[in-house]
Amino acid sequence: MSDLSMNDMEKKLAEYKCDTNEAVCLKLVRFPEDIDDESTTFHPEFSHQLYGDDEVAFGYKGLQIQLYYSAGNLSTLFKVKYTARVTDTFDCMEPDDVEDDFISLLEKEANFKPFGSLLHTYKVHNVEAGEDLTYQIHKVDISCPGFREYHERLQTFLMWFIETASFIDVDDDRWDFFLVFEKYNKDGETLYATVGYMTVYNYYVYPDKTRPRVSQMLVLLPFQGEGHGAQLLETVHRYYCTSAKVQDITAEDPSENYVKMRDFVLVKLCLTLSSFSSEKLSQGFSEEMVSEAREKLKINKKHARRVYEILRLQNTDMSDEEKAREFRLEVKKRLYGPYRKNQRELTKMQKCLRPEELASHISQMDTRLQHEELDKSYQDVLAEYRRVLERLAQA
Repeated sequence: MSDLSMNDMEKKLAEYKCDTNEAVCLKLVRFPEDIDDESTTFHPEFSHQLYGDDEVAFGYKGLQIQLYYSAGNLSTLFKVKYTARVTDTFDCMEPDDVEDDFISLLEKEANFKPFGSLLHTYKVHNVEAGEDLTYQIHKVDISCPGFREYHERLQTFLMWFIETASFIDVDDDRWDFFLVFEKYNKDGETLYATVGYMTVYNYYVYPDKTRPRVSQMLVLLPFQGEGHGAQLLETVHRYYCTSAKVQDITAEDPSENYVKMRDFVLVKLCLTLSSFSSEKLSQGFSEEMVSEAREKLKINKKHARRVYEILRLQNTDMSDEEKAREFRLEVKKRLYGPYRKNQRELTKMQKCLRPEELASHISQMDTRLQHEELDKSYQDVLAEYRRVLERLAQA
């Protein structure tokens, strides 16, 4: 085969490659007309967990992998559409008409009710609808009738939107589940749409405490940017605050976005504590802050310190050079911790390393470079804190 014909073949085959992040079409369907409404379609951020690292499907032109969920119960419709494929092996077979079956499931959505117990109700103003929409947060465990099957459908969203997602062992009774639903009306009936959820694992802490750890958290794409994540996290914190057995609340491998949201929620909660008052903030980080944050809000020392720095910034006139300097030095003192650790390790190395090995380690810990990195870390932290305060001012 000539090079030309080989190139032609490669070009032809390339026409049958599709980006699976674009090809996968997701919907949360409330009404039958939503099925053909392209404006209700959204796409995954990640599809490599199903379609490989290159996120490419081969063999189709115009591929659409349609995975539609009823908005509340998350019953599913799955269809594959394409304009052409490499080979039509079974062209004489007709697929079942599964779309009519899905519409009949939509009619049963009025029977769907949120699982578990209601913890919190809140409203969000929707500009498009021109009204306040009502949302509810429920707490549930796996023993709730029907929840196991519902959760199996719900967690399928993880692989589309969380890069390292994995399914959990729901038979372990240490799991707590928190669900967010939108309450809406259709033909005079009250229905509920799934908005998002959080899973929390209750770790045992000797001798008689537990440490709830947030494992998974997801707000479905059509509802993102409306503040549901913060509402959910605050509700979960308030739920565990009522238990004397809870030591503190943590998170498993938190993302950058989760940390931003947690900063906002914890600062908002700590504003109610007397130890974080303006007068006490000016006196520096204290054991009173640590103990009150832990006892009343189940916030650990590391997070309490971060909250203190954010609120200290809010109460500092950064145009006053002396006050700005005091704040900067206090934050940098905390940030310098890892560098101090390096210095201690260097002292130990001096006793056991050969001169050439020691010189190599010293060059890696160049003082000027450390100061540059420290200053950059401070500027990054300052930008993060200011974003939290901006959001707090808008809340």
